[in-house]
Amino acid sequence: MEDVFWWHSIDLGDRVTEGHKSPELLEHEWANTHVRDLAGKSVLDIGCWDGWFSYRAEREGAARVVALDHYVWSLDLPRQQAYWRDCRDRGITPEPYHDQSELWHPDTLPGKAGFDIAHKELQSRVEPIVTDFMTTDLDALGTFDVVFYFGVLYHVEEPLTALRRVRRVSKGLTVIETEALVVEDRTRPLFELVPGAEVNADVGNWWIPTESGLHALCKAAGFREVETVAGAPPGLERYRLVVHARV
Repeated sequence: MEDVFWWHSIDLGDRVTEGHKSPELLEHEWANTHVRDLAGKSVLDIGCWDGWFSYRAEREGAARVVALDHYVWSLDLPRQQAYWRDCRDRGITPEPYHDQSELWHPDTLPGKAGFDIAHKELQSRVEPIVTDFMTTDLDALGTFDVVFYFGVLYHVEEPLTALRRVRRVSKGLTVIETEALVVEDRTRPLFELVPGAEVNADVGNWWIPTESGLHALCKAAGFREVETVAGAPPGLERYRLVVHARV
């Protein structure tokens, strides 16, 4: 597993992968989702990366779990991470990763290696789907009782279009986790545009919502109810916001 860059630390039984996110952090993030009672339900995990949340949903008794990704799976992640660190250290904005032939390999999917290793070791029934959620045929994808949209929203160029598509595949609960922003007037539905590498030195970010902004966006996308389940800790300008959106 030396040539695999792990984003998630996954317990494979005889070992735990050395992921960028520690087991403790992942458990904290899971607790912040406030997802309850997945037994017998169908789950779609959009932007699943190594699949920790997909495998957790399976452990929680979900009857069917679909793990969907494309962008991360198409990247040579060790090279991409080295390039990102170099740009960060030099204080320059990375070029889009998908524009670099040495990093972008949608034909061989090198970034899916971690997911595949975990899938085999765990003898998992999670169903991987390689597709771009923003362009895939949603009718063919189907609808799900629970949709995970974790760490994706701020990476999309058109967030309203994205959430309208998420709404189409949801027949119950959608859990959205995103980078978020605190502003002085918390009642105004605002988004911050980050066109460069302003967040985490990463070129792949676009729109950072306020809590009111995300609520308004969910309503505009067609969700009937929106509830914040993990809001801003005191004193932070940026944080991870989690909402439950229901159809």
